[in-house]
Amino acid sequence: MDSKLLDILVCPLCNSKLSFIKEEKQLLCKFDRLSFPFDEDIPVLLPERATSLTREQVEKFE
Repeated sequence: MDSKLLDILVCPLCNSKLSFIKEEKQLLCKFDRLSFPFDEDIPVLLPERATSLTREQVEKFE
């Protein structure tokens, strides 16, 4: 993922920075514990498409 793009992407719910999880090819919001997918290499930042994560899952990526 392009680092310049990652610098400007924020969570659509809380506006916090997102982290790119390369091995999962997902964007992670640590604050809301949500994982946002990609569709054809385009990040899908729709809350209804996000996956809720447990605290343990989020900590695994830190």
